[in-house]
Amino acid sequence: MASVAGTWISIRSSPLHQNQATATISSLKSVSLPSQRMTFPSVRLQPGPQRFRVSCSAKKETVDKVCEIVRKQLALPEDSSVTGESKFSQLGADSLDTVEIVMGLEEAFGISVEEESAQTIATVQDAADLIEKLVETKDG
Repeated sequence: MASVAGTWISIRSSPLHQNQATATISSLKSVSLPSQRMTFPSVRLQPGPQRFRVSCSAKKETVDKVCEIVRKQLALPEDSSVTGESKFSQLGADSLDTVEIVMGLEEAFGISVEEESAQTIATVQDAADLIEKLVETKDG
């Protein structure tokens, strides 16, 4: 059984060897695999890049604060439903709104979000997870 701590593992099937997969591991603190061959029996490989996410959810307080900032930035009513699963686009945010949300998050949490990381944020949960990662890196 593999033990993984971090953000993501990308698995791609090799064009020359359809039964083999290559894995790219990014932003991991530790990886423990029992053998050289990486097998994930529950993951089906389809043509093209695949992503197997391993992540820890952000604290409820962080998610709540992100929800509050998103609600304020998008001028949503107090009783509107904004949760960790809420997608910015479904809340009515366009690309400019998303940039402004990220700027508000940077100010509120005292962090700096790189453009590449900002482009991966689609939901409130994505933002909260990234914030906790950046705060941990900043404090560490």
